[in-house]
Amino acid sequence: MTGATGFIGRHVAAALDGRGVDVVAMVRAGRDVMPLPRRIQVRAMDLEQCGEHPFDRLGRPDTLIHLAWGGLQDFDAHAHLDGELPRQRRFLEACVRGGLEHLLVTGTCLEYGMREGELHEDMHVAPVTAYARAKNDLREELMRWCEDLGIGLTWLRVFYLYGAGQARSSLYAQFNAAVERGDERFPMSPGDQVRDFLPVQRAAQLIAELAMSCKDAGVVNLCSGTPVTVLDLVRQWLDERQSNMVLDTGRYPYPAYEPFAFWGSRRKLDRLLATTC
Repeated sequence: MTGATGFIGRHVAAALDGRGVDVVAMVRAGRDVMPLPRRIQVRAMDLEQCGEHPFDRLGRPDTLIHLAWGGLQDFDAHAHLDGELPRQRRFLEACVRGGLEHLLVTGTCLEYGMREGELHEDMHVAPVTAYARAKNDLREELMRWCEDLGIGLTWLRVFYLYGAGQARSSLYAQFNAAVERGDERFPMSPGDQVRDFLPVQRAAQLIAELAMSCKDAGVVNLCSGTPVTVLDLVRQWLDERQSNMVLDTGRYPYPAYEPFAFWGSRRKLDRLLATTC
């Protein structure tokens, strides 16, 4: 797996370790990383400097879980299209043409663009951010390569995850930091926008399950399937932390790149989980 030390990856690593799976984690060379479970083998490899045969260097695994992606602090940065996408393309093309049989990649719900309501996998996509456009371009190329080569592909459109290890700029991390400081008020957006939230630990278990049992699922929403307002979620966190902090709503505007109300359809995901793919 790539991205094993990232926000999602560290939880997926733990989920796979708990299943007794032999895992090889690809991490950036020379980078200080958080400890991974003891059974996981670590290979120091940079995505852009992995050579012509990265699949061989990874030990020719039967499944590649690809979670790595850089520059997530700015979804509109052109580096997603000009830098990250070419690096991802070279690495994954080398793997699929080098003998890989099964590939699972995390995409994003932002691929759907500005659509509102329940979003399902066969909808036409119209991404508006550079990040989502780059992800969607990669997906389209991978689908062509994998179909031509007979490789199983699962592409997960990840909705809104939260939990331990999330970036300090995230709502979850900011909320917890405010509680720890003993802040009296927590500034946030109006909070009435509707999203689809899923704890990262649960998402990691789903990724592990799909990687092991579903070898060619195509596009799948990784979501809860339940529409929830941001304000209701933060109130839930208040209850869990037993905090009296006041929610100062309306201090920040709505993100311009997101629809007001959208959530994922769980029908395909639940069908996959109930059967052997």
